[in-house]
Amino acid sequence: MQKPIRVGLISLGCAKNLVDAEIMLGTLMKDGVEITNQAESADVVVVNTCSFIDAAQEESVDTILESVEVREANNRGQALIVSGCLSQRFRDDLPKLFPEVDAFMGIDQVAQVTDIVKHALQRRSDKIASGAPLKRASKNKVSAKLADLDAKKPHDHHADEAALRGTDKFGKSKQVIAPAPAPNAPLMDVTARPIYIPDFGTPRFRLTPNHFAYVKIAEGCNHPCSFCIIPRMRGSHRSRTQADIVAEAKALIKDGVKELNLISQDSTYYGLDLRANHSRAISSPEKFNAAAKSLPADATTLCSLLRELNALKGDFWIRLLYTHPAHWTDELIQTIAECKKVVRYVDMPLQHIQQNMLERMRRETSEQYIVDLIAKIRAGIPGIAIRTTFIVAFPGETEAYFDRLLEFIHETKFERMGVFTYSQEEGTIAGKMAGQIPDKVKQKRRERSMAAQLEVARHVAESFMGKTIKVLVEGEASAKELQNAKVSSWEHGLIRSDDEHGALPKGKYLIARGEADAPDIDGRVYIRGKLPIGQFAKVKIIGHTDYDLIAEPA
Repeated sequence: MQKPIRVGLISLGCAKNLVDAEIMLGTLMKDGVEITNQAESADVVVVNTCSFIDAAQEESVDTILESVEVREANNRGQALIVSGCLSQRFRDDLPKLFPEVDAFMGIDQVAQVTDIVKHALQRRSDKIASGAPLKRASKNKVSAKLADLDAKKPHDHHADEAALRGTDKFGKSKQVIAPAPAPNAPLMDVTARPIYIPDFGTPRFRLTPNHFAYVKIAEGCNHPCSFCIIPRMRGSHRSRTQADIVAEAKALIKDGVKELNLISQDSTYYGLDLRANHSRAISSPEKFNAAAKSLPADATTLCSLLRELNALKGDFWIRLLYTHPAHWTDELIQTIAECKKVVRYVDMPLQHIQQNMLERMRRETSEQYIVDLIAKIRAGIPGIAIRTTFIVAFPGETEAYFDRLLEFIHETKFERMGVFTYSQEEGTIAGKMAGQIPDKVKQKRRERSMAAQLEVARHVAESFMGKTIKVLVEGEASAKELQNAKVSSWEHGLIRSDDEHGALPKGKYLIARGEADAPDIDGRVYIRGKLPIGQFAKVKIIGHTDYDLIAEPA
């Protein structure tokens, strides 16, 4: 009996990327492939990459080269596959930059991973058998070349097109028939512009704990933000059908999931691409609201999805992530207020508040619109926690513009907030803008903005003292977690700092999250006492640190 192929997978980046990794694992397992956590013993290693900003791209390059080092030291017959956003972004150039990689696959290919694994393994075997010298990449050369390649790429005019699908130029995915690869050359299976989106029938092996899951409701993005490369990597916005999402949600709830985290690049656009004769040129608040109001009563929208999910039986949370401020409607505010299972939490990246900065970022929202929207959300959904992120030191940001952002942070008092320093991404409009800001100024502005938020965070934490809240218990806190409550995320910026003004008393704790805390990116509730893990519980808040709460069972 032939031994099954063993595959190890490393997934980097965001929750959307994690779902892609889960689909790859589920597909491999369905096809009889064995999954292993021991990279050195795997027949094939898949590195699922992120290329969102420079730092994330550097992590992807590091992980690829580290995987090569492990292979050379332990298992030279092991095949290496690179998937995800790095493959999408540099599809034509990666084979030359990474000669030691045996296959590259894109977003459209996640469900075909088993065939790619088999081909990669055969290519690796043929390469070794040929006796040809095995070339090695240099990190410095790879990083420099990637930056140079992006700088030379023309602007992606898809961002300016009016049609989402249905145009020969963009809507119908550009199919590229690659020439037969040279002997020992890596397999390249990456479509130029992705169109894939998973459905409920797609096998999936969840990598999250049993009590929560990410549910991808859409893929791709239509926004023309001047700093962002995502539409070029992930393609245009495409929504799953509502029935398919609900079927997945039912299965997850039956499986014991207590929290459904709805994710996409732009969750508030969900369903608008499914309307008849749709046009993607509705990104501004005015056009979006007009399009939403013109929909028939039975149209699929984020509101219709939330209401149907809320009506499902069971005790669970629905958390809405990745909303765009331009696509909020009065109906969405009312829907969240009326749906008791939708947590009182909004993830809404604003990026800036100063009008000139919003225009340079091509955010499609004005300063006054944002101020008014936040007021409407807070009035319409009492007890809401608003999470946002900002980009500091964007090209052209003057001290006066930055001071307006600091003022806004103090005025608005966001319950949750993260900060990015601007990352100059070649291939974006902002990457070519005049007024690029030195790294030292970038770091200083990030420190100042996080210092402003730290004051707000302390007051927010203090406001919970003595209250009883519902939490989802995650597990036991390790000594390391208790010692260093520090989290950073490529998508959500720096959201914590070393806690100098508050510390947890000694002892054993459970870690939990309240409604205001999304997995991995927000605060935590540390509980002294025993409670069932993976279940909801009521706890009384008896203390706090700068960003976290301390509680005991109620």
